[in-house]
Amino acid sequence: MKEQDSHFDSLLPPLKLNRRGFIASTVATGFALAAGPVAAETAIVTDAQGLLAGRVDIPVSGGKLPAYRAAPEGKKNLPIILVVSEIFGVHAYIEDICRRFAHLGYLAIAPELFVRQGDASQYTETARLISEVVSKVPDAQVMSDLDAAAAWAGGHGGDAARLGIVGFCWGGRQVWLYAAHNPKLAAGAAWYGQLGGEPSELKPRSVLASVGELKAPVLGAYGGKDAGIPLADVDRMRVALAQGPAPAKASRIDIYPEAPHAFHADYRPSYRKAEAEQAWQRMLDWFHQHGL
Repeated sequence: MKEQDSHFDSLLPPLKLNRRGFIASTVATGFALAAGPVAAETAIVTDAQGLLAGRVDIPVSGGKLPAYRAAPEGKKNLPIILVVSEIFGVHAYIEDICRRFAHLGYLAIAPELFVRQGDASQYTETARLISEVVSKVPDAQVMSDLDAAAAWAGGHGGDAARLGIVGFCWGGRQVWLYAAHNPKLAAGAAWYGQLGGEPSELKPRSVLASVGELKAPVLGAYGGKDAGIPLADVDRMRVALAQGPAPAKASRIDIYPEAPHAFHADYRPSYRKAEAEQAWQRMLDWFHQHGL
């Protein structure tokens, strides 16, 4: 499998259940079918009290892009956080991330970046999801859709001058790329996103190859026991950042030595509470440091 960044989210054993069998448990309802068994005892559920939260449609070329938006009800000029999902799309975990940000005073929006290629929620096997949907999503399309989401948020209660982005795994890679794409971005937070990888028609540049173009600082959170992202790549990235332009030099990568891949995904067995909470607080401090 050449789609290495997508492979990282498949480190857990693939789940081969039909949809009915999976959602028999109410705890599992709303989570990504292909992500594997849901860890009911750790899955965090954040309420929407006091929030304007739910699905919205973002105008894009050729139609509308569905997204999940959460913001403090009745508030305007809010800092904007783009939330970029794992390969499993905008499911319950990603929606909850948006609500967590909204309770902290942000307008958080998570666009469905796979919608042109397929519906991630309908897949029960990770390998098929990757081959049939995720591997067909061009980086250029993602950058354009994130721009559209930022513009929509700026016209619906958000402050376009205070724009941040956070992403997990597949989305973590997109955070680095978006920081090299959008000069209006204030800061990003990339959770265990791929750094290397061979170029292709749909993915012309790796994160490592894009360091010289960074226009905003990024905070990286990586697990020391991540079986999919070599620590050698993290070391190479740190060197590249130190030798890059000012936004690259201002970036930082934190390694959590005992953490595996997807250590923030509280609905999966990979979740590590202590590391996730520490990295989350560091991310919030990072955003505050950069005016968000």
